[in-house]
Amino acid sequence: MAMDYWVWVARLVLAVVFGLSAWGKLADGAGTRKAVGEFGIPLAWVPVVAWGLPAVEAVVAIAVLPPWTAAAAALVAILLLGMFTGAVVRLLQHGKRPVCSCFGAASAAPIGRGTVVRNIVLIALAGLTAVASLADPEVPAGLPMDRVVALSVAAAFAAVVISLWGEVRALRRRLDEQVLSTLGAEGLPPGAVAPEFEVLKTTGGRANLAELLSSGKSLLLVFVHPGCEMCAALARELPRWQSRAADALTIAVLGNGDVAEHAAWGLEQGLGEIPMLVQQGNEAALRYRVRGTPSGVLIGADGRVVAPVARGAIAVRELVARAKAAGRQQFTEQNGQKVSNVE
Repeated sequence: MAMDYWVWVARLVLAVVFGLSAWGKLADGAGTRKAVGEFGIPLAWVPVVAWGLPAVEAVVAIAVLPPWTAAAAALVAILLLGMFTGAVVRLLQHGKRPVCSCFGAASAAPIGRGTVVRNIVLIALAGLTAVASLADPEVPAGLPMDRVVALSVAAAFAAVVISLWGEVRALRRRLDEQVLSTLGAEGLPPGAVAPEFEVLKTTGGRANLAELLSSGKSLLLVFVHPGCEMCAALARELPRWQSRAADALTIAVLGNGDVAEHAAWGLEQGLGEIPMLVQQGNEAALRYRVRGTPSGVLIGADGRVVAPVARGAIAVRELVARAKAAGRQQFTEQNGQKVSNVE
């Protein structure tokens, strides 16, 4: 009897996942078509796949519930997940990280190792569902009706809550984009007091501006996006720049979105001791008027913005050199010496 409950719960979970995936893709048609194209589907087939994929997912979500179609629906789910996982692995091997759009506008994070792990878990769940449905095709007929209904209502309620949460995330992202477009000139003027912020650490806990400036050094905030190849190239250079300017500068990298995704990205780029921080709503980017990635903002030890926003790896490198030179000048002035700061 206990196994029958687990079989029914597994089918409900698959129904919720594929139902939300189908609904999200249909609700965000433009995003779905863009994601399909970025996954390598030929242009002529993009509209067909963008409509056909959520339609098949919707059929799976419905068919996995009745006992006479559950096994077949689970096998189709395995096929879809396997094809998608293969495409993700291929893109990652080529260094590409397009936005998943697995659940429409609610999933704007780029693909990564987390995507592969999630799909493997779902494939295993679908496989167990297929085997169990073939071994015991009567489920949920043998279960008490009140328990079956209660579990079904709980699954439906969870689907609604998850859907609303996704809508809130998408709305917040659109509001952030709208605010960024109406901020006026990019960046804060030199000399402006650096705005406070609080973001998540990929190592756990939170970090704020005061903590990052506590060493008494200048602070370079580098804004990145895991799906940006220029950001990845810049991130791989940061440890070397940090080591050369360690006496004068602290570097912190800021992304936006999923903490686990950014943690994996930071490890992949070899950030080492450089903290990888994650915004949850572009809060730091909005306050510093940063509109694109990669970008850098240099903040002095006194908590004031030192220079305009630096856009691109070369401009960010110039900020590092500037902070290093300023640190040497401060050191020589404190020691009553005059030496050249030109290398």
